[in-house]
Amino acid sequence: MAVMRLGYAHVRVTDLAEAKDHYANTMGLYETLSEGNKVYYKAWDEWDHHSVVLEEGGVGLVKYGWKVQYSSDIDEIEKKAQTFGVAVERMSKGENPEIGDGIRFTTPSDHVFEVYHEATLIGTEVGTHNPDSFPRHLVGVGVPALDHSLITAEDPGMMDRFLTDVFGFYATERVQTSLDDDADIIATWMTNSTQIHQLAVLAGPQGKLHHFAFRLGDWTEVGRAADLFSMDDVPIDVGPTRHGITRGQTVYFFDPSGNRNEVFA
Repeated sequence: MAVMRLGYAHVRVTDLAEAKDHYANTMGLYETLSEGNKVYYKAWDEWDHHSVVLEEGGVGLVKYGWKVQYSSDIDEIEKKAQTFGVAVERMSKGENPEIGDGIRFTTPSDHVFEVYHEATLIGTEVGTHNPDSFPRHLVGVGVPALDHSLITAEDPGMMDRFLTDVFGFYATERVQTSLDDDADIIATWMTNSTQIHQLAVLAGPQGKLHHFAFRLGDWTEVGRAADLFSMDDVPIDVGPTRHGITRGQTVYFFDPSGNRNEVFA
């Protein structure tokens, strides 16, 4: 079983026109589909049809999509989720544009997860044969990919166990009440790859989004992003700075609806 990555973050925005300006012109994402009150985006170094979905009508997280390596992984995750005590429903190809069959469930933290294998392939902006280092005409920050997210839950320890048992994740770092094995977990950073974390969970209200993050290459790109945020009047929350946890280089900031974003290297 292999969860490859966080495939998409689907969030609500209060004003779709303002949000489109932010994600397209400041962040540099590419619009791949506009349908009703939803807009779909991908970043330049991503293969699949979309990684960010904006839906007008509020603020906060609608759901996450997790891409798995093989279609059989969907069945395995379904069984593991049911064993954990989570009710799972099947979703059909086309329920999400350009996404294949899969499963959907609500986690113990009250977040909606979708798991799928098939997605329409668009390809990166630099191609596959002797690709350039980056596209020649980047817009704004020009983020290359969606990286990770952080959510809040009343019981981060429960989510740590859930992600371990169902997704095969492991904790790279934790904040807990002591070094004892039975200590209460306050926050956990989890992955199943060399990525420092794919999903982090922090003690807080059920079902809430703390932030979702875009990958950058290094400190120079993080600093350039901060300059662009200043130029575009993007509200900066924290940074540019370096994390203690993960030692990542970062800027936290807000989209026009108040969803917290991050650029992370």
